[in-house]
Amino acid sequence: MSGTTIKIRSSGGGEFDCYLALPAGDQKRPAVVLAAAVHGVDKDIRDLADEFAGHGYIAAAPDLFWRSIPGPLPGGDPRTQERSQPRLEKIKAGEADMADTLAHLRMLPQFNGRAATMGFCYGGPYAILGPKRLGYAAGISCHGSRMLDYIDDIQGVTAPVCIIWGDQDHAAPAEVLDAYRAVPARAPNVEVHIIPGVLHGYMMPWNTKAFSADTRAFSMGRALAILDGLSGGGDQLRRAS
Repeated sequence: MSGTTIKIRSSGGGEFDCYLALPAGDQKRPAVVLAAAVHGVDKDIRDLADEFAGHGYIAAAPDLFWRSIPGPLPGGDPRTQERSQPRLEKIKAGEADMADTLAHLRMLPQFNGRAATMGFCYGGPYAILGPKRLGYAAGISCHGSRMLDYIDDIQGVTAPVCIIWGDQDHAAPAEVLDAYRAVPARAPNVEVHIIPGVLHGYMMPWNTKAFSADTRAFSMGRALAILDGLSGGGDQLRRAS
């Protein structure tokens, strides 16, 4: 099931591209909004969106880099780092895009009004920021980076949040993993999974060194369970360390 690239009007002016994959049928269902890594909405992200649509969920992947260097960039392109800096400032600007994407989804007749955000590397913090203040009903982070800058934002979030790393992730050193391991004890809505031997970027097949089919399958399983909960399926959070 293939999606298409649409234009979304920015609340701050202008418009940005968003890959949108819709499932078959007209029944109401939740959505997942994919917050890409610095490579942008590339084939791996589009394939993920199509996969979610194949499971019966609406999937959208906005271009969070449209203000600087838009579109997908191949691995190793030096512009990927250029357009993602300064990191915290760029992530803050992208909050508007994530909110505008959700507003666009609300216009779709198939949307049931509940969406999860699923972030990868650069996009990982939106797993927290989405439920915190952008109107999302859940958040999932896969090999998220700069996550320690957002750990305090978990306070007050009651929506399901799922955070997954490999224990060999260079973007999540020991102090980051230790800090997040402690979170579920005080926030039972948060699940943290740290997978032995897995590297940064495990979700993306283009990253042949880091890609882990088993960990990708596990992450998709957790995301689908959370989306099932947003459908009314009653997902039960499972926590691990």
